[in-house]
Amino acid sequence: MALLVHLKTVTDLRGKGDRIAKVAFRGLSFYTRVLENCEDEAPFDETFRWPIASSIDVNEMLEIQVFNYSKVFSNRLIGTFRMVLQKVVEEGQLEVMDTLIDDNNSVIQTSVSIEIRYQAMDGTVGAWNDEEFLESPNAQAEDVLLPSHRQSPSKASAAERALRRAGKGVFSAMKLGKVRKDDHRKQDEPAVLEAEDLDRKAMRLGGGLDPDTISLASVTAVTTNVSNKRSKPDIKMEPSAGRPMDYQVSITVIEARQLVGLNMDPVVCVEVGEEKKYTSMKESTNCPYYNEYFVFDFHVPPDVMFDKIIKLSVIHSKNLLRSGTLVGSFKMDVGTVYSQPEHQFYHKWAILSDPEDITAGLKGYLKVDVAVVGKGDNIKTPHKANETDEDDIEGNLLLPDGVPPERQWARFYIKIYRAEGLPRMNTSIMANVKKALIGENKDLVDPYVQVVFAGQKGKTSVQKSSYEPLWNEQVVFTEMFPPLCKRIKVQIRDSDKVNDVAIGTHFIDLRKVSNEGDKGFLPTFGPAWVNMYGSTRNYTLMDEHQDLNEGLGEGVSFRARLLIGLSVEILDTSNPEITSSTEVQLEQSTPVADNCTGKMEEFFLFGSFLEATMIDRKNGDKPINFEVTIGNYGNEIDGMSKPVIKKKKEGGAGNEEASELLQNSSDEEGNEEEEFVSISTTPPMKPLITDRNYFHLPYFDKKPCIYIKSWWQDQRRRLYNANIMDKIADKLEEGLNDVHEMMKTEKPHPERRLRGVLEELSSGCLRFVTLANKDQNHSSRTRLDRERLKSCMRELETMGQQAKTLRSQVKKTTIREKLKQSQNFLQKLRFLADEPQHSIPDIFLWMMSNNKRIAYARIPSKDILYSIVDEEMGKDCGKVKTVFLKLPGKKGFGPAGWTVQAKMEIYLWLGLNKQRKEFLSGLPCGFEERKLPKGQGILFFPPISLLYNKKQVFQLRVHMYQARSLFAADSSGLSDPFARVFFITQSQCTEVLNETLCPTWDQLLVFDNVELYGEVHEMRDDPPIIVIEIYDQDTVGKADFMGRTFAKPVVKMSDEEYCPPRFPPQLEYYQIYRGNSTAGDLLAAFELLQIGPAGKSDLPPIDGPTDLDRGPILPVPLGIRPVLSKYRVEILFWGLRDLKRVNLAQVDRPRVDIECAGKGVQSSLIQNYKKNPNFSTLVKWFEVDLPENELLHPPLNIRVVDCRAFGRYTLVGSHAVNSLRKFIYRPPDKKAQHWSTAGEIVVNVEPEVPIKKMETMVKLEANSDAVVKVEPSEEEKEKKKKKKKGAEEIEDDEPDESMLDWWSKYFASIETMKEHLRQQEAAAAEAEEKEEMDLTEEIRLDDSPVKGSKGQGKAKEKIKMPKEDKKKKQQQQQQPQQPEVPEKKNKLKIDEMKVYPKELETEFDNFEDWLHTFNLLRGKIGDDDDNAADEERIVGRFKGSMCVYKVPLPDDITKEAGYDPNFGMFQGIPSNDPINVLVRVYVVRATDLHPADINGKADPYVVIKLGKTDIKDKENYISKQLNPVFGKSFDIEATFPMESMLTVAIYDWDLVGSDDLIGETKIDLENRYYSKHRATCGVSGTYSIHGYNIWRDPQKPTQILSKLCKEGKLDGPHYGPGGRVKVVNRVFTGPTELEDENGQKKQTEEHLALTVLHHWEEIPRVGCKLVPEHVETRPLLNPDKPGIEQGRLELWVDMFPMDMPAPGPAIDIAPRKPKKYELRVIVWNTDEVILEDDDYFTGEKSSDIFVRGWLKGQQEDKQDTDVHYHSLTGEGNFNWRYIFPFDYLAAEEKIVISKKESMFSWDETEYKIPARLTLQVWDADHFSADDFLGAIELDLNRFPRGAKTAKQCSMELGTGEAEVPMISIFKQKRVKGWWPFLARDENDEIEITGKVEAELHLLTAEEAEKSPAGLARNEPDPLEKPNRPDTSFIWFLNPLKSIRYFIWHTYRWLLLKILLLVLLLLMVGLFFYSMPGYLVKKLLGA
Repeated sequence: MALLVHLKTVTDLRGKGDRIAKVAFRGLSFYTRVLENCEDEAPFDETFRWPIASSIDVNEMLEIQVFNYSKVFSNRLIGTFRMVLQKVVEEGQLEVMDTLIDDNNSVIQTSVSIEIRYQAMDGTVGAWNDEEFLESPNAQAEDVLLPSHRQSPSKASAAERALRRAGKGVFSAMKLGKVRKDDHRKQDEPAVLEAEDLDRKAMRLGGGLDPDTISLASVTAVTTNVSNKRSKPDIKMEPSAGRPMDYQVSITVIEARQLVGLNMDPVVCVEVGEEKKYTSMKESTNCPYYNEYFVFDFHVPPDVMFDKIIKLSVIHSKNLLRSGTLVGSFKMDVGTVYSQPEHQFYHKWAILSDPEDITAGLKGYLKVDVAVVGKGDNIKTPHKANETDEDDIEGNLLLPDGVPPERQWARFYIKIYRAEGLPRMNTSIMANVKKALIGENKDLVDPYVQVVFAGQKGKTSVQKSSYEPLWNEQVVFTEMFPPLCKRIKVQIRDSDKVNDVAIGTHFIDLRKVSNEGDKGFLPTFGPAWVNMYGSTRNYTLMDEHQDLNEGLGEGVSFRARLLIGLSVEILDTSNPEITSSTEVQLEQSTPVADNCTGKMEEFFLFGSFLEATMIDRKNGDKPINFEVTIGNYGNEIDGMSKPVIKKKKEGGAGNEEASELLQNSSDEEGNEEEEFVSISTTPPMKPLITDRNYFHLPYFDKKPCIYIKSWWQDQRRRLYNANIMDKIADKLEEGLNDVHEMMKTEKPHPERRLRGVLEELSSGCLRFVTLANKDQNHSSRTRLDRERLKSCMRELETMGQQAKTLRSQVKKTTIREKLKQSQNFLQKLRFLADEPQHSIPDIFLWMMSNNKRIAYARIPSKDILYSIVDEEMGKDCGKVKTVFLKLPGKKGFGPAGWTVQAKMEIYLWLGLNKQRKEFLSGLPCGFEERKLPKGQGILFFPPISLLYNKKQVFQLRVHMYQARSLFAADSSGLSDPFARVFFITQSQCTEVLNETLCPTWDQLLVFDNVELYGEVHEMRDDPPIIVIEIYDQDTVGKADFMGRTFAKPVVKMSDEEYCPPRFPPQLEYYQIYRGNSTAGDLLAAFELLQIGPAGKSDLPPIDGPTDLDRGPILPVPLGIRPVLSKYRVEILFWGLRDLKRVNLAQVDRPRVDIECAGKGVQSSLIQNYKKNPNFSTLVKWFEVDLPENELLHPPLNIRVVDCRAFGRYTLVGSHAVNSLRKFIYRPPDKKAQHWSTAGEIVVNVEPEVPIKKMETMVKLEANSDAVVKVEPSEEEKEKKKKKKKGAEEIEDDEPDESMLDWWSKYFASIETMKEHLRQQEAAAAEAEEKEEMDLTEEIRLDDSPVKGSKGQGKAKEKIKMPKEDKKKKQQQQQQPQQPEVPEKKNKLKIDEMKVYPKELETEFDNFEDWLHTFNLLRGKIGDDDDNAADEERIVGRFKGSMCVYKVPLPDDITKEAGYDPNFGMFQGIPSNDPINVLVRVYVVRATDLHPADINGKADPYVVIKLGKTDIKDKENYISKQLNPVFGKSFDIEATFPMESMLTVAIYDWDLVGSDDLIGETKIDLENRYYSKHRATCGVSGTYSIHGYNIWRDPQKPTQILSKLCKEGKLDGPHYGPGGRVKVVNRVFTGPTELEDENGQKKQTEEHLALTVLHHWEEIPRVGCKLVPEHVETRPLLNPDKPGIEQGRLELWVDMFPMDMPAPGPAIDIAPRKPKKYELRVIVWNTDEVILEDDDYFTGEKSSDIFVRGWLKGQQEDKQDTDVHYHSLTGEGNFNWRYIFPFDYLAAEEKIVISKKESMFSWDETEYKIPARLTLQVWDADHFSADDFLGAIELDLNRFPRGAKTAKQCSMELGTGEAEVPMISIFKQKRVKGWWPFLARDENDEIEITGKVEAELHLLTAEEAEKSPAGLARNEPDPLEKPNRPDTSFIWFLNPLKSIRYFIWHTYRWLLLKILLLVLLLLMVGLFFYSMPGYLVKKLLGA
């Protein structure tokens, strides 16, 4: 149903102006285009169409408003026309001409003329006639007025329209073009149509159009689209998601602080996933120091890896028998770490909290480094030097940016409501048995839901036997918020005693369901359905695709849908009611209303199969059919798990009965629909053979169709919004690819294209905001829908603004950077477009053979969803899409996944059943519909097949020119490639070229009689795609697949001319893919020529085969092949290195063959490779014809063959140089030459010269004398200031010259390097800000003359990146030439060297300044997608170079003095005869070694190999260290070239068994030796002849300088008076005095020469940076774990030729020996110690105090005082001396201890621990354990000065909260005072528990020997006994006295009374005792 309105003209307008009209019906209004400068008539002539869901009522209105259009102000209404549609409804077609009325409802004279037609659904009104309107204003309207024609509601101006039309521009016709809106020529300009055609031609002829809008032809050939009948195919084939990869998680636990608890013995447990490792136990401390390193290796898919939880927990007093108690823990997922910059957190503090008690607050901090390395990631470790920086815990928390430091506890409620459409999870046999026994038919699945989040699992109850289970339960997690775990995993599982498996898995990504911004929202979700995909639904006991159900890899079938919700509640932990545990809980939740997820709607899916080709031959013998499913609808084999009870309202999976229950939009529609049954499979068909590998189905003119009705909740809005954003993103991506390509191919004006792209982006964003805004509030929108819409609108609005701003900043100079920023937009858009709440499930297309599922494609439903608004429509809706089917699950990995299972051309349309009228509109025209008998004659009844009656015949010409960088498919390391080209049902092959990776086929393939179905004009804009596959021919077996690419041909219709600019087509590069990795480029062109009525005679002629040797092969014709000119290629043959054996035989007489474009040259033969692997003839050349266009240059092939006896040759290895560009010689600029020889240039290098008057000189012109000054940068000055300040703080303890050693220099240099890195980061940040601020400044700066002048002399050198230049300047400034003299004290400046945080090679361009190294490869590339396998394929290296230039060579070269024609362009290269060299390797230290032993440590030692020399330093291994300091130098004599590859390896010493390699690094010494950068011996910063900075090189600076000048044929050096030296025209100044070891000064020129060497890069023509004195940091690699760093090694190498004077002895870099000290601590008194014990008798409080102290660790050297008993006031007197001898490293501020790790250890391990003295106060108990009362820890390097008296001693001294003066015992030597003892009370508050008066006295070992002192109070130097009150007398020594004290004083009366009583009792007792006796005596009278 539709209403069409044709607005013809508006007449009798007043005045002159721009007019626009608005037509509105049912709330949807369309605007016309703007007509500019109309006088009295406005001929709009536009048609608008409203698709209507329900019939038009007779009272509905149509409204037309005409406005005067204004760009600035709002439009002014001229008048309105309103019309009731009664007449239209009755008659169906109507023409009206009527006047308008104004605002006051009065008639005005302006009138409007319109034509209206109404098409009802049932065909009751009017019939579609061919002519849509009564008289069409246009003769060729048939292609214009297609039923699908629709005007997009846009207010674009006419100019914009014209542009958009013209945008079909220059190149797009050749491409798989762009998705564009205006495909059908608009009928808005009938008269202009022919003109538009001309316009298009003019455009192709290069008409003037704003270049921003033109799209570019580029390598992205396939990613662009011309017209919109086809959508672009996806070029990458293989699913990479489920593939396992190597990962390494390395965690260093450094220390913990502020652990809560008293006197604990903490252990840290590090857990990653399931693996646990523990640190050692530290006894009795709350701030343990561990510095232990753990590594976990994994081989799992990325998804699994990033969901693993890293958990750090501190456990108190764990031992073998008990598991200990948890103090606190911290957890985050691996993904959080991986998403950090550099994939790591470095030196960060994790906040520990107790999951059992969430009310408690924090439990301490743990300092760690965490890094996650995947294969090929490289981690830059921030340089580890002495960590003196004060720890700011709060500032360095282990949290990603943007997470607040105070995280709160929160409850996560995951609500599970119900599921539907579950598959059968049990065999049918079981079911039949049950049915027989019980007599009931049960559903075969017992589902429950399991939720996993942050390492915890929760699950719902099990619903027995239900395909549609109902739970209404919620799983509650308690976790910190924001959580550091990204995903919640929700999984439906089938509960089964035997086989409990997952049915389907869904991940909720918390980043997508929450927003952390200030207008953000907490995570929220649903209630919404999520669809689960996984393996196919047929039940087997062992499902081969079970992984897919676990959420790994792309699901291949619909499994179920689950209704869930998520909400988060932040807990108020102070509230007493909340439960404090974090156990997962399961609660009931309130059920949701049925309609909450949206109103049930009937959807209609239509598909038509236009082509099925390239069917893998394995499937070729049986009939094939295709099945399309959406959810369970359409799945006829295993879809229908029909529920036993029908749910009426749901229309659940697959029940057609429910369809009557849906309200039909109109009665008429209902009747027609009754008989409508879905058809979801095509009829089976037997495939026909295409060629050896592939078959095709004969769908020639009859295309089968499918259609499916399904019922889903109507949540299209979500998909629409996603589609709008996706489309913006696609456009942006395509534009950015274009810009990249333009930059790569150096096409002009990429910045204009980028501006256009940004313009498009900003308008797209604003369009989204307007479209999304009109989103009505329907009831089923969830909170997430609302919040997401808000945030998307906000984001896109700001993005639009930013894109606008960015556009204005794009300049030629800034384009790279802006391109990067635009890439960020792209990522953000893709992120926003991904809708977390699903609605309609994805569509699956399966190829079935024999009812078995073979291969599939998965099509997201949003991509084919229909909408009336263009932007909201799916990108493939109603378009022909090329789909490649792939194998399901793991079958699709590796080579199996690379072959195409089938190539489909398929047309899909999905929309509401009400909108069904549109479903055929996008098909290629020219077909008849074939319907089922009952559907005959019913309008819009879907056809079961389409019969095409129009067909066009074409000839396809494929010009295959060449390919490059192909895959090595044979063991020789080469391939025998041929290409196979597929088009529709035909295929052809090129010839096979043997043994090459860069074949030049130069072949034309002609496909005759290609039949295409459809209309002519569609073919022109939309030809099908061509698939090109490259294979490697094998003599036996089938050809190996090497890669694939797609292309679109350029089409010529029979009525078009074959002439420029479109024809002949240009050669272009197409990227070849193999799986997901790129595998080369193809250079080719494709044209599709229509064979007209006259047959082939019209086609341009084809020249016959020209080359008789090649037989009947047609070459690429002249106009297409590139234009050639003559080039000369000179090759420098230097030598071959490291050749491996070939077929077990050693290479003996190798030769190198060079080939380029069919020409080549051979090197001389190396007679004996072992003796001398260098070539005797150095330079050879050959001439060759190469294309003028450098981008088309063919590769140059280097092959090494070994000449064996009897004239046999064996290929050793080969290398292809893909780009000759860097070897092309470009003659230097004349102007630059001229300047560099002009007058003198003073290079001033003294920072002391006043600067003011110099500033005026900078503005001089380029050719006059300029002074280039090198001043210290601002930062430098700042730093000096800081240093001075520092100098004042630290009391006069400056190191004197004699104390300094090489390590002082090293540590100073490392500080500088760190500072440097910090500055660089700061500078980068600043630069960004500045750029935002002001761009105009920058332009002015860029053109300033001096900057230019300085750079011009370097024309010959490669131009470095500007950043590096800056770095260099900073480095020069880092070395002020003279020691600084601060005003106050004569502070010594330590000389520094350069510490490179990476290899020297990266800094100096691999030292390939003239000698290049080419790796020779051999062997086929492995099938896994890794290019890391390259390492194993290297069989040797060729050293040499090449130079390419056009013949003839410019004269000035050949005329130069000393030109030797034999060397051509390679003048002045050294001889390559063998040379003897002394190599001196200094190994400083290693960091972060990979642990090699079970205990998580290693025992490393150094092994050095060079040639036959093999030095193993095994006896000096360093026990149990992962950061060993070696400090060794090794001397080796070597002969280049035989021995030039130096290997420095670190091995792990083992007592038993062989030693393991930890890692090694290889250094090519030869390149360094011969490099112009002079890497033999680094140039020091200063020249001195004694001391720690002694000059190492046997040649003095003056000698080096004169040698460099001589080699470079330079004039100089001339030393002048006053410290000046002149080289060429540069003048340098510098100091001229030198001090020898006796302090005598003498004159010297060395400083001057050294100054020149430091600035050598400023010398014109030959200047380059010389290698400074340095230490380089090299990564250690282990061949078993390729690509993952195993640690780093710091070293440097010096080389000295043996024919020169011998160098001095090696510098001593032995590790500093720790200095022996003795610390004497006297504990004098304590005061105010809290009283712990209650007296038994009196209840008085008292304490028996003693003090314990230790320095290295409680178990090593704790010492206790005696006990002061029964202190009533907390006062204690001790006068007790502890003595702690210790070894101390001042440079690292660490104490060194050596001890055996356990009783089983073989040797002692060296530990470095911070120098901290711990004092504790205890209460002694006789029978129970002593009670800990409090402690203080003093860092000996900086601790608070003690208070003078006990009164002044406050808590601040211990907590360090207040600013208190800090002192170092190493400076003060002796210190006495009062310090507080601290402990935590029950509420975790720190309180003061006592005070101690102590005296610390530090002596060196020598001093201690001279003045010995005794322990405790012993001799020598005894302390006097403490004067203790009597109470404290030791009770068992003097019990009476104690009794007197304790009892007599208080209780004497009581005692006397008791005594009397006892006596009395005694007497009574005696009386009773003796009484009987007396009585007897008396009675008997005895």
